[in-house]
Amino acid sequence: MDDDESVPRGLRIAAAWSWRVLLVVAVVAVVVWLVIQFRLVVIPLLGAILLAALLGPFSSWLQRRRWPKWAAVTASMVGALALVGGLVTLVVFQIRGGWNDLVAATLVALDDAGGWLAGPPFNLELGDVRQAILDWWAAFSHDTSTIWSGALSVGSTAGHVLAGLLLALFATLFLLIDGARIWRWFLGLFPRRARPRTDAAARAGWTTLTTFARIQIFVAAVDAVGIGLGAWILGLFYGGFPLVIPIAVVVFLASFIPIIGALVSGALAVFVALVYLGPVPAIIMLAIVVLVQQIEGHVLQPLVMGTAVRIHPLAVVFAVAAGSLIAGIPGALFAVPLVAVANVVIRRLAGGTQEAPPAEGQNGAARIAEGGGG
Repeated sequence: MDDDESVPRGLRIAAAWSWRVLLVVAVVAVVVWLVIQFRLVVIPLLGAILLAALLGPFSSWLQRRRWPKWAAVTASMVGALALVGGLVTLVVFQIRGGWNDLVAATLVALDDAGGWLAGPPFNLELGDVRQAILDWWAAFSHDTSTIWSGALSVGSTAGHVLAGLLLALFATLFLLIDGARIWRWFLGLFPRRARPRTDAAARAGWTTLTTFARIQIFVAAVDAVGIGLGAWILGLFYGGFPLVIPIAVVVFLASFIPIIGALVSGALAVFVALVYLGPVPAIIMLAIVVLVQQIEGHVLQPLVMGTAVRIHPLAVVFAVAAGSLIAGIPGALFAVPLVAVANVVIRRLAGGTQEAPPAEGQNGAARIAEGGGG
């Protein structure tokens, strides 16, 4: 008793908070370490959950129209694969068809930039720089197959990607077919008194994830249409804007990676405008990209998401940065939905009310079934 009184009250409170904070940080560190160690399994699983959240509503819609479950699930997955495969194939063929023109236009743009920088006030000697760029490009063009084979051979990356893709597809299939039963089994691992609140938190988290997935597709489509249409209109005034369709498709696919995707796809559109049309059209293209992304970020997302996915922009930035450091592009892709779901689940667990356990056929994660085969 005397020892407790000899320690100031503020220090006791600080010590009590400190060990709790350290415990939370340790748990988070262990979880992150486990994710890194088992990333070849965790990344496909997260991809499968995101795909199930995306395809589940469409599968349920088909089932409500008297489609058999197997037919609805098959149509959902085959349709998604056909759409993504068709877009990627279209981009590849379009770029292959205009690759030589793009290289030639890039070299002309480099010559123009060299002449501009060689004059006052810069007075730079760019002959050596241009020759170095030409030598690098020639080596790259001749050794492309060697570069790719070497990159893919490190750590059997190609095999890992293929295995992860197949694992994600199989996991998505089973989540769509039997999501409710999988969740009931998982919920049964919790203590009986904790199940109602856990179920309610999972239900809220799943609603957030499905909302995020659907809205992200809508936002990506708006970005692609806006930037693609702007590029096409710009080409009408400046004698043609090549690769409009590939740019729109790249913008659509890149929009699923917050911040990074928008920067990369926007830079690609501006680069194509610069090398084909010149500095002024490139500046106009940059203005179009910024305008579309501002409308998307400040009008569309708040309007269509409402309060379903409440994440501060600062949290998005740090989540994407942390995800990129931990797992590269997959980390950047999954960071925002993970933060959104974790935010909702933690808030519900911390402040939710106790409920009566749901009936077997009415388990709250039947919402997962509703989005995933229920």
